[in-house]
Amino acid sequence: MSKNLKLTIIPVMLCFFAMGFVDLVGIASNYVKEDLNLTDTVANIFPSLVFFWFLIFSVPTGVLMNKIGRKKTVMLSLIVTVVSLLLPILGENFTLMLISFSLLGIGNALMQTSLNPLVSQVSGDANLASTLTFGQFVKAIASFMAPYIAMWGAMASIPTFGLGWRVLFPIYMVIGVLATLLLGASTINEEIAEKAESNGGVLKEFADCFKLLAKPIVLLSFLGIMCHVGIDVGTNTTAPKILMERLGMTLNDAAFATSLYFIFRTIGCLTGSFFLRVLSSKSFLIISVIMMALSMVGLFIGDNKVVLYIAIALVGYGNSNVFSIIFSQAILSVPEKKNEVSGLMIIGLFGGTIFPLLMGLASDAIGQVGAVIVMAVGVAYLFCYIPQVKKINSHS
Repeated sequence: MSKNLKLTIIPVMLCFFAMGFVDLVGIASNYVKEDLNLTDTVANIFPSLVFFWFLIFSVPTGVLMNKIGRKKTVMLSLIVTVVSLLLPILGENFTLMLISFSLLGIGNALMQTSLNPLVSQVSGDANLASTLTFGQFVKAIASFMAPYIAMWGAMASIPTFGLGWRVLFPIYMVIGVLATLLLGASTINEEIAEKAESNGGVLKEFADCFKLLAKPIVLLSFLGIMCHVGIDVGTNTTAPKILMERLGMTLNDAAFATSLYFIFRTIGCLTGSFFLRVLSSKSFLIISVIMMALSMVGLFIGDNKVVLYIAIALVGYGNSNVFSIIFSQAILSVPEKKNEVSGLMIIGLFGGTIFPLLMGLASDAIGQVGAVIVMAVGVAYLFCYIPQVKKINSHS
């Protein structure tokens, strides 16, 4: 790897770290719920709001990249993210936190859509897979550090300047500013796609994208991505609540559950690339979904710390490679429309909006077991999706 490439990789990896900021929404929504005395239904609006913006911004971001380039799009996403992290430092009222979480979601939607293509520009095809894998590992560090920083802030284990758990925001904001400055100073040669301007250009891109949902495999994959992200955000948000409800833990003690989830998701990302080389996608998906099903049983009936921690670890590992398997199956199904299929699958992250809302309603009605039932429906769907993997493989 050349010296120039190494220098460029550093800001790109800081961008992956910033991409992980979105996962602070799980633990942050729990602290906001406690501070503002909210119901589960209202508190779960926060993670839902973050992922709502993927529905709106995924396809437009692709259009924007064609106009201003990938690096500028990633920088715009970082600036929006930094502003979202600045707002909670100013206060913690309901409206301010809603605006902050909305901007965090918009910034992340821009980043998720533009950063991976930028990596291909920086690393080249030969190093792309390993660079993306390492990027996901860096992203996961931000994910599982967030609950610890919030917990240390709440317990005044670190200087908080009167912010308490919200000290998380200025710490991540400084890293976001650093990532923006370093990426801005880096030299990345990229070609901006020249596209003929026409009145129907953008509308046609939208139409071409959504027309693909008429293909059963694309629609089923889209729903699979929604379930994967819904379970991901759902566990992130609900795991601490289950420990508090069943074991009488304080939020500061229960915050470890979120970190445990991300630790096993990180291990899953690192080991999954190996298993996907020695096992078929279908076999590995079966193993992953079985692990998730066992975790749902544990979360449903578990009444001691060991069972619940094992259940959280199982869903963390099991859910870690579902996105890449479904994403690749969808791309394989329509190889001539890779960009459009990719845009649709990113829109599928909208599942992170629907699941927490339903889980909030269910948990307010019958306790956290209701939230687990909603996630279990998502796991059941993934079982139904498994035969689709076989169908695509037989055509390829």
